[in-house]
Amino acid sequence: MSEFWLISAPGDKENLQALERMNTVTSKSNLSYNTKFSIPDFKVGTLDSLVGLSDELGKLDTFAESLIKRMAQSVVEVMEDAKGKVQENLLANGVDLTSFVTHFEWDMAKYPVKQPLVGVADTLTKQLSQIEMDLKSRTAAYDTLRLSLENLEKKSTGNLFTRTLSDIVNKEDFVLDSEYLITLLVIVPKQSYTQWQKTYESLSDMVVPRSTKLIAEDSEGGLFTVTLFRKVMDDFKTKAKENKFTVREFYYDEKEIKREREEMTRLLSDKKQQYQTSCVALKKGSSTFPDHKVKVTPLGNPDRPAAGQPDRERESEGEGEGPLLRWLKVNFSEAFIAWIHIKALRVFVESVLRYGLPVNFQAVLLQPHKKSSTKRLREVLNSVFRHLDEVAAASILDASVEIPGLQLNNQDYFPYVYFHIDLSLLD
Repeated sequence: MSEFWLISAPGDKENLQALERMNTVTSKSNLSYNTKFSIPDFKVGTLDSLVGLSDELGKLDTFAESLIKRMAQSVVEVMEDAKGKVQENLLANGVDLTSFVTHFEWDMAKYPVKQPLVGVADTLTKQLSQIEMDLKSRTAAYDTLRLSLENLEKKSTGNLFTRTLSDIVNKEDFVLDSEYLITLLVIVPKQSYTQWQKTYESLSDMVVPRSTKLIAEDSEGGLFTVTLFRKVMDDFKTKAKENKFTVREFYYDEKEIKREREEMTRLLSDKKQQYQTSCVALKKGSSTFPDHKVKVTPLGNPDRPAAGQPDRERESEGEGEGPLLRWLKVNFSEAFIAWIHIKALRVFVESVLRYGLPVNFQAVLLQPHKKSSTKRLREVLNSVFRHLDEVAAASILDASVEIPGLQLNNQDYFPYVYFHIDLSLLD
């Protein structure tokens, strides 16, 4: 399971023995895999400051978790053509998330422990806020690009009445640069093909004989050309409408068609480039630009590396990747690492508030083996550590017991310090 419980208990002899009992029971019953979770010694400050910091860290924890979920979703969206490879791009410091959590070590260089706890929390807050601000601007630009492309693609997927015709018609289908003649496009229902062939020349005077040709069709009808004199065009449109033939307003403009095709090619190129900067081929058989290849080159200036990561290292990791995916990978790692540091900070602060001074506690990371065992694991922990808070433990172990003046949510209160890390939310 990609779920972890981060707990702490006082570091005195009695509670270290309780931790040993917990390890023995959970191991024999195959409930969880347990490891020590190292947390450095911080400058405690005053208890009042710890109470305020406890609230702030709770909010920061929620913010960090929300941010990494959004970043993971952005990776999924950018890698829409390679979703099977998403997890291998969601790493922390170059390793998978589970390995990072189980082998966590406090980053002394990035978050010095000699500074006050409030200073450490402030550094984490500023780091995550900057990442969120960058994420918003980058994903907004990508969403604009994606929506523009979707709008163009919709024009190529509608019926003959609404879709673009630039990828259907050819220059040879029209009489161009004529002072007297014009070629119209007419949509004819499938059941009326025969009627059209018999009557189109007589719908108006001055229709060029044998000038009609079927150039495209969908499930409802076909698109026919017809050539006639310009001066009878309005009369022809009226007669065609009376016979349930629809003249599609279209003027063949080679420059406009070229511009529309180039715009689609550019958007496809730009969107793909955010994922990969190599030469990519558009899908063959596409009704729009068949067998067309786009040479993709990097956009803009090199990305700002994440804090603490050298340019050379970032470039070697991101070789062959587009700028958005590369940024997401680097900064997802930074945000996830920050999140686990926040969890460690919360364990320290809550342990001092719960168990008092001097600082003496042991943090343990538990990884439940399966979802069905979590209830039993919770019962074991509550039983082993019930001496830490006899009143609360009694309420937890027996939900039917009502204790005057004590209001507890039995699912949320524990006699020991407890925090939850759920990596399944990132799958």
